[in-house]
Amino acid sequence: MCKIYNTVGSLTTLKSELDRNKISDFKSLKEVMVFQDSYPNHIQQLISHHKNLIEQEKEILSTDLPQLKMAIDIQKQEKSQVLTIEINQLKEQLNISKGNTSKNIFKKIRCAFKNWGYVKTIKFKEHNFEQEVEMSIGNLVQDYRIKNNRSQFINSYFNEAVKRSASGVLKELERKKTVIDGLNNYIYGAIGEQKVVKTLGALNDDYFLINDFDVSFSKAIYNRHENDYIKSVQIDHVLVGPSGIFLIETKNWSEKSIENLNLRSPVQQIKRTSFALFYLLNSDRSSYQLHLDNHHWGDKKISIKNLIVLTTAKPKGEFQHVKILTLNELLSYVKYFKPVYSSAETKRIAEMILWINK
Repeated sequence: MCKIYNTVGSLTTLKSELDRNKISDFKSLKEVMVFQDSYPNHIQQLISHHKNLIEQEKEILSTDLPQLKMAIDIQKQEKSQVLTIEINQLKEQLNISKGNTSKNIFKKIRCAFKNWGYVKTIKFKEHNFEQEVEMSIGNLVQDYRIKNNRSQFINSYFNEAVKRSASGVLKELERKKTVIDGLNNYIYGAIGEQKVVKTLGALNDDYFLINDFDVSFSKAIYNRHENDYIKSVQIDHVLVGPSGIFLIETKNWSEKSIENLNLRSPVQQIKRTSFALFYLLNSDRSSYQLHLDNHHWGDKKISIKNLIVLTTAKPKGEFQHVKILTLNELLSYVKYFKPVYSSAETKRIAEMILWINK
């Protein structure tokens, strides 16, 4: 089985963009696609769920309100009884105090002040009787008022209650859908790249597949034929095998997209990567490190074949320096070429490319 390294580039970018937008619900590309396809169902399920929640709340309120009303009445009655007892006890104490006569002037004065205190307290309690009762049931009454208003709202405006209940979740769902729809290019790209990885995975273990080859150079590589200073290169896949290196750029494009003049051709991209990688692998330093087997004709050069793989359709005609293939043609094309490197050489070339990629 082909040895595979790195996650495909579009999938890495997709995950990075989802993380940047604080979306962490999805564990795979398939889950993202299922979310897109089933978005209308998600909406209906959410609304249905919140309808059930409001129905449950309605039932709970219909049970709570009578119980709260009963609790208010009981609390009101108990508080009234307590206050009545306190007032009656004060009146009894006042009568007893009035019945105590003394000829001592100081005792008379003290008793008069005491009686005045009883009278004042009794009048205060009688005057504030209803207020004390209302204060004792204040929390219950407030709770009842809130729940009663809620119950009336639900009964009168049920659909609006459902809408408000679901609004936050629906808004977040809509945000996720908007973000994900804006990432469709990466989604389609990842689908195509994963198809290529799955196809090439059927090759034997003499092959090495390096996904998302992405390298920047501190000193630009100059391609004099194109008059191009290459500062960085990126390609979807680098396949290393006994027959050499295959640079593969994957496009999950429809026929309409292929004809779209606004979409940049991948030909120039793959040619730049091919030149840069050929330069790096065939330099004196790289050849020395690779220890390729000697041939009596001279030093071996590492050949690179440039492929653009389209997963659905491909343009008519051929292009210079680049082979255009459909996904179904890819495996037979790679296997067509005869081996020119030993297993050890192939492994060393793959390790060198992995080192460059780091």
